[in-house]
Amino acid sequence: MPRPSTGTDVAVRGAHALGPEDARLTVETGKAGAASMAGHNLLLEVTKWSASLALDGEPALTVTADSRSMRVLEGTGGVKALDAGDKANIEQTIDDEVLKGGAIEFRSEAVEASGGRLRADGQLDLLGAQAPVSFELTLGDDGRLTGEAVIKQTDFGIKPYSALFGTLKVADEIRIAIDGRLPNDTGAR
Repeated sequence: MPRPSTGTDVAVRGAHALGPEDARLTVETGKAGAASMAGHNLLLEVTKWSASLALDGEPALTVTADSRSMRVLEGTGGVKALDAGDKANIEQTIDDEVLKGGAIEFRSEAVEASGGRLRADGQLDLLGAQAPVSFELTLGDDGRLTGEAVIKQTDFGIKPYSALFGTLKVADEIRIAIDGRLPNDTGAR
């Protein structure tokens, strides 16, 4: 497996535990359908999650998220701005009708590193269905970690949420992103 450059190697040596105190884990959804102008592109934050990264360990990268902890940060587009009640209704719908409190876990046995770039190929278990997913990550010499993966809901047996007799729906592809900093300490918390 290729090793990171000298500066990055120091930052990733050992095992690192991450969570909401170190990084932000977000989910972005789009909109589709004939009435898509009425809907919103959503930015959601996962508020309860944990991750571990160890280039020399197995598994090399794991991420576990509490599906009931998603909070709407913003909704762009749409006919009107989202208020607090709209955001609460969206969160409830995600919990009751889409994710149903199910388990979310990503597991990669190897992370390829080259310079400050990391690629983690693994399996995402979403509500009991598994599919391959690749996370593309960038690790700065200062320990800043950013990256993303794009998944399709239908790959996991999830029918994208729809309203108005199917003329307004959430797009099948969603983007999962992380932005944070590796803790200065090594080892699990």
